[in-house]
Amino acid sequence: MSRTAPLRTKHLLALTAVAALVVTACGGDDDAADSPSAPAPTEAAGGATDATEPPAAEVNPVINLVGFAVPEAANVAIAKAWGETPAGQGIRFESSYGASGDQSRSVVDGLPADYVHFSVASDVTRLVDNGLVAEDWNAGPNGGVVSSSIVVFGVRPGNPLGIESWDDLIADGIEIVSPNPASSGAARWNALAAWGQVVEHGGTEDEANEFLTALFANVVALPNSGRDATQAFLSGTGNVFLTYENEAILARQNGEPLEYVIPDTTLLIENPGAVLIDANPKATEWLDFVLSPAGQAEFAKKGFRPIVDGADYGEVDGANDPTDPFPAIAHLQTVADDFVSWSDLSKKFFDEETGIVTQIILASGKAEG
Repeated sequence: MSRTAPLRTKHLLALTAVAALVVTACGGDDDAADSPSAPAPTEAAGGATDATEPPAAEVNPVINLVGFAVPEAANVAIAKAWGETPAGQGIRFESSYGASGDQSRSVVDGLPADYVHFSVASDVTRLVDNGLVAEDWNAGPNGGVVSSSIVVFGVRPGNPLGIESWDDLIADGIEIVSPNPASSGAARWNALAAWGQVVEHGGTEDEANEFLTALFANVVALPNSGRDATQAFLSGTGNVFLTYENEAILARQNGEPLEYVIPDTTLLIENPGAVLIDANPKATEWLDFVLSPAGQAEFAKKGFRPIVDGADYGEVDGANDPTDPFPAIAHLQTVADDFVSWSDLSKKFFDEETGIVTQIILASGKAEG
C-alpha cells in the first residue's frame, strides 16, 4: 500500500506573555552584568576555601510536541492550563500535527520531538524499536494511554438516512468517509471496531471479514488523517463518516452542521503519549500534568473521555447530552480484551502485505485514498 506524504502543521503554542523568559534555579546567566553576584567562598578547615558551586543549568523553555491531528485543540487547552502552574510557567511548545503513522515515521527520520501523542500504540513502538523511546514507556498505571474516546458515526443534520447501527453502514446508497489505515491511526480504530462488533455478537472471523469488505465497498474517500476525514465530510463528501466521538463533539463546538450516533457496540480508543529518551526534562513534568485530573478535565472539555477519576469538567458543549456527555456503552470492546495487544493486531490486520485490512482495501481498488 502506498504511503502519502506527512501532513505537518508547525506552530507555537504561546502559554504566557513571558514565554520567552526562563527562570533558572539560581538566576544564573551567561551575561555577568545580568547575573546575581556569586556567594563568597567560605573558610574550610586548615584555611582552605571551598570552590564556588556552579550555577544550576538553565531550563530549556521549549518542548517539541509531535502528535496526531485530532487532539491539537485539547493539547492547546492543556498547555494553557499548565502554563498557569509553577511547573509550566515560561514553557512554550513547538508543535507538529498530522496523520499518526506519518508523524511517527517523521520522528524516526529526525523530526525534533520531546513528547509524542499518537493515535495508536504501534506508532510509539516504532520509536522504541529505533531507540528513541524507552521500552518501559507504558509500564505506568495508565499503560501509556493519555487520552481516550470511542468510534462513532458522524451523520448529516437530522440523520436523514436513519443511521443507527453498523449494519446500516453496508446498505445500498451509503457513502462512507474514513481515513486511510496506511497513515491514520483513526482509520485503524474504525476498522477494528467494524470487525470486532461482528465477533462480539457471535460472528465468525470469516463473517467479520465479509462485513469489513462490504463496509469498504461503501467507502468513497480515504483521507490522510482523522482531521482530513472530518474536513472532507464537512465539505460535502459522503453521507456518513467513521470518527472519534471527541472529533464529532469538537466539530459541533465549532458550529459545524453534523450529528453523531453512538452504536450499541463500539471500540474504546486509547491514545498513547510518551516522552523520548533524550527529551527536555520538562517534558516529563508536562506528561504528569496531562495525566492529572486538571489535564484530563481539559481533554474532557474537548470531547475526550477522561481516563482518571476526579476530572472536573462540568457540561460538555457539543455532546449529544452536554450534562451526560460520555454515556456508558452497552458493548464496549477494548484492545486488551478483544484483540490481545497492538503488537498482535498490527501484524494480523495492518501488515503492509498480509494484513486483513490491507488486503481488503487493496482488493477494493481504493488504496490510493
